[in-house]
Amino acid sequence: MKKASLGGLLRKVHESEDGAVSLETILIIGAIALPILIFLIRYGWPRIRAFFEQGLSDLEQGAQQAQQPGTVP
Repeated sequence: MKKASLGGLLRKVHESEDGAVSLETILIIGAIALPILIFLIRYGWPRIRAFFEQGLSDLEQGAQQAQQPGTVP
């Protein structure tokens, strides 16, 4: 059995196009997803954070009202 040389192995890997379509697809998806993520982080995140902070403050107020005896929310 013939032993493969390092040069032959590198040549075989370099000439092979297996996985090229997958790589191109991943790059296209990344090129589409990256601007969307940047937009969401830049403009959407402050609104999302404000929404959750409002929900947490409402929850804290409800918990404080529930701890006070004789109060009905």
